[in-house]
Amino acid sequence: MTELFDTHTHINTEAFFGKEDETIERARELDVTRLTVVGFDLPTIKRAIELADHYDNVWAIVGWHPTESYAYNQTIEAFLIEQLQHPKVVAMGEMGLDYHWKDSTREEQDRVFRRQLAIAREMNLPVTIHNRDATADCYKVLKEERVFETGGIMHSFNGDPEFADRFIDLDMYLSFSGVVTFKNAPEVRSSAKIVPSNRYLVETDCPYLAPVPYRGKQNEPAYTHYVAKQLAETRDISYDQVGKETTANAMRLFRI
Repeated sequence: MTELFDTHTHINTEAFFGKEDETIERARELDVTRLTVVGFDLPTIKRAIELADHYDNVWAIVGWHPTESYAYNQTIEAFLIEQLQHPKVVAMGEMGLDYHWKDSTREEQDRVFRRQLAIAREMNLPVTIHNRDATADCYKVLKEERVFETGGIMHSFNGDPEFADRFIDLDMYLSFSGVVTFKNAPEVRSSAKIVPSNRYLVETDCPYLAPVPYRGKQNEPAYTHYVAKQLAETRDISYDQVGKETTANAMRLFRI
């Protein structure tokens, strides 16, 4: 049986309230046997931990989203550090840079990003990176902050093969979402084709970024199946091999 690991979900958000059991069961029916839930602000972090506690096949990732950087303070940092010590928290994030939304200034985002990377180093946790319209700056910060000491994930990777190689050189994994199925994303498929077999992952980022054939609808962990099918076609390998490689990669990175 093929097994897939959805490495980035938000089933801790309102779209899934009261529907978690059926969501996880539908995922299992399409080979998605493990998933991580990513908390990015106070309510979603608390819910991610609750879900990880409740389900054997669910783990949590805890961090502070770049668009929320304006609100980051010592109280939030103390809360994050406490939650990061939970036994089912396997990484810190999502953190990073987002130049699309203007809720937080670039200076605020840079400061909070670097602070979280320092905490991850201190706690020896891999990181999950959000990057939107900020690839060059994101790479610069990760390199300067020695991300290779912890490793981590470029979540929903949407860069070209040149940046794929550069992030891999920083000991990062590239996680592919439904974007890899979009007709207007040939550069993402080009990156998916060249990433080493021990450096790629699959994810949904649900409820966002639903893959073809569900593009434009609400995404869910089950649809990792379609991401994996596209990767199999792009890499000219079997669907089963995609499952074996990406699950092994996730288990190794998360130390499960």
